[in-house]
Amino acid sequence: MVDSLFDVRNNYYLGAYQQCINEAQVYCKMQNRRGTLKKDYFLYRAYIALKKSSIPLSEINSNSGPELVALRRLAEYFNNVEKDLKLFVKLPVNSNRKMFDAENALRFLSRVSDQTSLECLSMKIQCLLKLWRIDLALAELKKMQEVDEDATIVQLATAWVYMAMGKDKIKDAFYIFQEMVDKYGATPTLLVSQSSCLIQQQKYEDAEKLLMDAQQRDPNNPEALIGLFVIAHFLGKPIEVSNRYMNQLKQDHPTHIWTRDFIAKEQNLIV
Repeated sequence: MVDSLFDVRNNYYLGAYQQCINEAQVYCKMQNRRGTLKKDYFLYRAYIALKKSSIPLSEINSNSGPELVALRRLAEYFNNVEKDLKLFVKLPVNSNRKMFDAENALRFLSRVSDQTSLECLSMKIQCLLKLWRIDLALAELKKMQEVDEDATIVQLATAWVYMAMGKDKIKDAFYIFQEMVDKYGATPTLLVSQSSCLIQQQKYEDAEKLLMDAQQRDPNNPEALIGLFVIAHFLGKPIEVSNRYMNQLKQDHPTHIWTRDFIAKEQNLIV
């Protein structure tokens, strides 16, 4: 059976958000309302990922279906964050809060009716890795592999777990990302993921090249900027180089959890 949504969904998982939108709008023709709803679900998620929340806000209404209404709520959240920026960045960020958020997310995910959903399982893995419960993450990964071992989202989840396991598994994670690049093309998400593997192996120059490539594809990608900031310190680059990356993060991504955490630590040092 042909999966009409494969390219739409796959581009979204790989971080190729504009390609996801293009595929959904131009090439993907669904035969029924349910299929169209699934297509629009990824379409609007891609717009939100590109910080274009105004589009789902203007197009989704109360009659659009529960999945899309939930996305409208997400778009409203990000829209309100932008409006209340000064208030949001002052909210405290600490490890206990991060753990609390991850635990709450796990509770909600455990109530999802379809416990074989690959997206649900992948989100569980992300939460468990935040809690450093690699053993439980491995158990969820096994469930994903039993559903569809070759699915892109399963391969990505495997790489996430391998990165958390460290040691020789980091190399395996890098090769998984490389297979994705060879098969579907490079995206900022894949390049940043590969660079993270190289940083853990102390291959800073190679990691920097990948991050530069990611930045060329998306000049304002926060994860690429964070990686370049970190590598600038490891490679002993002039302080103005790292400051440049940090200033861009503070200006363009003040609500990013890494930026907020960094600013909070800066303020603690000043005090």
